[in-house]
Amino acid sequence: MFVVGGSASPSLSKELAKSLRAKLAKVETKRFPDDECYVRIDDDLADEDVILVQTAWPDKNIMELLLLQDAIKEFDVASLTTVVPYFGYSRQDKQFKPGEPISARALARMIQMSTDEFITVDIHAPSVIDWFEGIPAKNVAAYPQIGKYLKGKGTQLVLSPDEGRAEHAKHVADVVNCESDYLVKERIDGETVKMTPKRLDVKGKKVAIVDDIISTGGTIVKAAEQLKKQGCASIVAVCTHGVFANNAIPRLEAVCDELCTTDTIENPKTCITVAPEIARIAKD
Repeated sequence: MFVVGGSASPSLSKELAKSLRAKLAKVETKRFPDDECYVRIDDDLADEDVILVQTAWPDKNIMELLLLQDAIKEFDVASLTTVVPYFGYSRQDKQFKPGEPISARALARMIQMSTDEFITVDIHAPSVIDWFEGIPAKNVAAYPQIGKYLKGKGTQLVLSPDEGRAEHAKHVADVVNCESDYLVKERIDGETVKMTPKRLDVKGKKVAIVDDIISTGGTIVKAAEQLKKQGCASIVAVCTHGVFANNAIPRLEAVCDELCTTDTIENPKTCITVAPEIARIAKD
């Protein structure tokens, strides 16, 4: 078995190869002067079971993913499993206005054309998995690894920034062996949120706010400010996918004692690997 890592997911690819006791393929990736992508796999993958790991965000990484799929298929491999740790465009899972594409479906259709199996992690809209037709498609949960990390931090309460992700917070809390709850959020637009005050038993406690995606960070900042007013001892913000758009990290660090993400999107705040969870599903 070989793991082929794209340039967006080098650390996760290495951890996954370790978990699966597989070989990590040598991959050359570069950009031509006109910014077109070039990839080359410097190992013989013929008749091998291959796992490709590449996050599909931002756009240039999607192109690299598709080229790597094609390069792998040229070897006449035994099987190809495509692991997309962060599935870009997952929030555009329906048509909001006439004339728009359903972007998540479009990406799913492109990826499934050149793979035998598909795996992703904490996809924002689980219904996207249904658009992978004719191949096994699985959505891996990151909460066991997030919970394990927070348990080591002495976390006493796990919060979701809104009711929609309350179940996710409860799963994490079950691993930590602590209570969970949620805050009340109203999204005004893509960058503005309003947090409705909610009295919580947080005074003197170590609190974790968990979410699937942190993009601009507006939701977490508002939540952290509310919790500080209620006297919590410390706040750690944890997410599966750290997008961190519009200079989000400094704004989050100003109100949180710690900021941590998994390696679905590798960034300076990555401190948790989801490789064990992907490996467990890949072995099934």
